[in-house]
Amino acid sequence: MKVFNKSTLMSTLAIGALTVSSCKPIYKCGDPIPEKKPFGKRLQAVVTERDSLCVSLADQKAVNEQLTAENKSLEDKLSGQKNINSNQSEQLNQQSAKLNEQSAELSQKEKDLQEKERMLREMQAIIARQDELTKKLNQTLRDALVGFNSDELTMEIRDGKVYVSMSDKLLFKSGSTTVEPKGVDALKALADVLNKNPDIQILVEGHTDNVPIKTAVFKDNWDLSVARATSITRMLNEKYAVAATRMTASGRGEYFPKASNDTPEGKAKNRRTEIILSPKLDEIMNLLNGSTK
Repeated sequence: MKVFNKSTLMSTLAIGALTVSSCKPIYKCGDPIPEKKPFGKRLQAVVTERDSLCVSLADQKAVNEQLTAENKSLEDKLSGQKNINSNQSEQLNQQSAKLNEQSAELSQKEKDLQEKERMLREMQAIIARQDELTKKLNQTLRDALVGFNSDELTMEIRDGKVYVSMSDKLLFKSGSTTVEPKGVDALKALADVLNKNPDIQILVEGHTDNVPIKTAVFKDNWDLSVARATSITRMLNEKYAVAATRMTASGRGEYFPKASNDTPEGKAKNRRTEIILSPKLDEIMNLLNGSTK
């Protein structure tokens, strides 16, 4: 079907209007033309041609009206499609923006994960070094303290630390804070190792059994346990030059027993001083602090 543009359509309608107005002569369409009238045959031919044109114009007008309606319908559809396309384009833009945002978040999370994995590897390496140091320290102490009996002194690695447990049999007489000669020898051997390992932190904990004590000097077992721990740290510092900044003295009294206090053997195990040796955690702490900045 042929489609007229607006200019052609207007021209056609204008011609049609002129022609329709001229389709109202003195002779109506189909009227016979008298032959006597001058130019009758010629006039008849013109009228016949005119009649044909009138019919053709009416048909063309109907066609043009139909085309105009179709064009209007197409324009409406095109306008609606533009709106749809505009909405779809806006949705696509929003989805693209959201996708870009999610991609950026994913990329950042991947970077964060890589950073955490790097930190974890570093921490594992530090912990492995410290574990190795702890094992070497434990072995060195065992070699240095080899001359003492198991009921006097024991050692173990627990939670990444070396626990040196010295019994009251080795260190103190009942109710006293003065270290016995054999205990002095043990502390000297311990101090020699500690001075060769300056990065080791030292915690001295005093422990007692549950037998009550009350003297002019000590109010209770807790008091006694603190005084014994302090006595040992002072000896390590003042006599053997172990740095005071590395040491902490504390007393736990009867509240952290190693064995049951229901038997003499259990009470003997509970009357002890534990010297807890641990590698510095500076590397790990610095790494953790750096991750929070």
